[in-house]
Amino acid sequence: MPLENEYRVTCCNTPFTLREGDVILISPGAIHSMAASMGKRLIFQADFTLLHGIRELEATMSIISPFLVITPENEPSTHEHIQKLIYEITEEYFADAPLSEASIYAKLVQIFVLIGRSYSPNAKSFNSSVRKQREYTERFLFICDYISEHCCEDLTLDYVADLSGFSKFHFSRLFKQFTNMSYYKYLNKKRIEYAEKLLVNKELTITEVALQCGFSSLSAFIRMFKIVKDCTPTEFKTMYTY
Repeated sequence: MPLENEYRVTCCNTPFTLREGDVILISPGAIHSMAASMGKRLIFQADFTLLHGIRELEATMSIISPFLVITPENEPSTHEHIQKLIYEITEEYFADAPLSEASIYAKLVQIFVLIGRSYSPNAKSFNSSVRKQREYTERFLFICDYISEHCCEDLTLDYVADLSGFSKFHFSRLFKQFTNMSYYKYLNKKRIEYAEKLLVNKELTITEVALQCGFSSLSAFIRMFKIVKDCTPTEFKTMYTY
């Protein structure tokens, strides 16, 4: 979040300008850069692994990927609250008070809740009663959890749709409403997220990572990795090797 002057940022080959007070959230592993400039900005880098155990945050993480820019124009109230929480995180970090890390993560969760409620297309998109909305939301949270745990297996659309209790076509429509992306795009995104963790391991080759992540061939893995991360697995691995 720039505090003084504008900053030119490029994320996944998408350039844009951040003004004073604008907030950008960037997913882990998304290649990005910020051009040097005279001014001040706040940069907060957090370990998101602690948040993966919270089921409802899965859909929110999809909203942020690969990045999300929050401005006073697109979500005035949300921007104001998130800006306030970022300042509170900064104060907590430098105060060095007891339980400061716990307090910081509590505020980070609040930020994700605000994003999920403001930007998520999930429950509000289900054109049905409140009771049905809750039922659908619970069902799709279960499906998202299942995909995350079994993404490296052969999860066909027919199988997962049957698991959800919907027809394939009805499931596809509802799943896109809930996650803001198609089923196979979501599945591949989860596979690539898992691949990122394996690529950090120096002992594993690119081919071994591809097979462990459920891809039928090395070429398919490289092509999908390039689409999702805008770099090759080798380039990604190199960033963590040297």
